Amino acid sequence: MNTRYRITRSIQDDQVENMISLEECKMFFAQQADFQHSEEYSSRSGDTVMKIKGEFFMWQVGEVQIPFRYFDGDVYVSVSHEIIYHKVLEVAEGLNAHCIEG
Repeated sequence: MNTRYRITRSIQDDQVENMISLEECKMFFAQQADFQHSEEYSSRSGDTVMKIKGEFFMWQVGEVQIPFRYFDGDVYVSVSHEIIYHKVLEVAEGLNAHCIEG
């Protein structure tokens, strides 16, 4: 079962000033060798392909890509495995943010 996590600074003081900006995310993830930025995420289920527009930072783990989605000052990730959770914590620390479920 997947659990959604949010990487955020909204629980800190001065919420607006401390928001994670898209430019900050782009700079941070550009420095990570195993991430690529994409403005679209595609998900396939059988013969159906769903495309979602947005700001995605795709983490490459072997043959699998895990989307980290930037939206409205936060980064969202669906965690299905412990290795993904550890990467979420690493990214949160790198962005000087917190990781919360939900």
